[in-house]
Amino acid sequence: MFVDRAKIFIKSGKGGNGCVSFRREPFVPEGGPDGGDGGKGGDVIFQADRNLRTLMDFRYKRKYEAENGQDGMKKKRYGKNGENLIIKVPMGTVIIDEETGLVMKDLVEDGENFVAAKGGKGGKGNTHFKNSVRQAPNFAEAGGFAKERSVILEMKMIADVGLVGFPNVGKSSLLATATSAQPKIENYHFTTIAPNLGVVEIFDTSFVMADIAGIIEGAHQGLGLGLKFLKHIERTKVLIHVVDASGSEGRNPIEDFDKINNELLKYSEKVANKPMLVAANKMDMTSEDDPAYIEFKEYVEEKGYRVFPICAPINVGVHELMSAALEELKKAALNSQDEDEYEYFDFETDDKDPNFKEIYASKEGNVYVLTGKQLQKIFDSTNFNDMGSLRYLYKYIEKNGAIEKLLEMGLSEGDTIRLFDYEFEYWDEY
Repeated sequence: MFVDRAKIFIKSGKGGNGCVSFRREPFVPEGGPDGGDGGKGGDVIFQADRNLRTLMDFRYKRKYEAENGQDGMKKKRYGKNGENLIIKVPMGTVIIDEETGLVMKDLVEDGENFVAAKGGKGGKGNTHFKNSVRQAPNFAEAGGFAKERSVILEMKMIADVGLVGFPNVGKSSLLATATSAQPKIENYHFTTIAPNLGVVEIFDTSFVMADIAGIIEGAHQGLGLGLKFLKHIERTKVLIHVVDASGSEGRNPIEDFDKINNELLKYSEKVANKPMLVAANKMDMTSEDDPAYIEFKEYVEEKGYRVFPICAPINVGVHELMSAALEELKKAALNSQDEDEYEYFDFETDDKDPNFKEIYASKEGNVYVLTGKQLQKIFDSTNFNDMGSLRYLYKYIEKNGAIEKLLEMGLSEGDTIRLFDYEFEYWDEY
């Protein structure tokens, strides 16, 4: 099954906690602190892989987590860093942050990668907190938080040439004849329900051609499978517009030609302006002397396009069409190609997290509740059996205005304040 869109949850590794430890050696009655630092949490990394063709695997596994960093150890031994998690995706996959809708990365080249979620930093051991006043720090720093988010993977097929046109006009037959691809071909509408790729080998060179599944009127609005198919045209350099020149099934080739071009234009002006060749297919059912064909050819040429009469199943005119496509590809290579226009995710802002130091106050029943990311990190670093460590926690809360916020909400002596999974009674003097 061809799957070109998936939603998954990713989570980096949490940083290991710093260690609280003191030297315990013979003849060293008052050994100093020797707690080591925690290891860094593993990153979540996406990497493009040329051997993958679909996002099928992500339909069955939707949660991906990197390894946590190891806690620090005594004798100043550092914890082991968590293993990075590398998630391989097909070339042409766009990674989108679900919350903001912004593109995090467009992976085009084989092996290209990026870090989608950085692992938390390792916490510092108690050796870092020794000073002239505090000779035996009985606390250490907690490891940094893991970063988690939901991302959308959207695959846009990478091909040099894209075949477009109404259903049942012969795109799959043309792909099968011109390449080694073996798409399913039958005489009914929407035989192709997913893009197919093939390699055209010509004049000691080659290029990739894709059969973009049938587009109908209103496709740009999502009718039929329009948007699902149209996005695969975006990366192509040249388009071949396949038209049923015989007018079989009561179709009008001129109307079909205009309708498809109109859908491309409404979807994207950039797509509509790509170099295009016109393949007048099913010529075995008409002739180049037919007045209807002559009218169609003249109409298309007046709009600046070249028309190639072909009969795809019996390989008539296909070589000439592929030669012209190669010629257009060479021209396109000489012209600088604009990159896809995306609104990109701001990793710098994401790393800084402007709300990291914010302390939030609320009330649940008779209990006053304080939350916040940095507050939680300091809370996790607190040794509740050490008065100095507890004093530091309280001073941090007071200094950041949290007590003042609670007093404004009605806090009084004897009331309960909850910090995560601990509850305290409030008194004016600590």
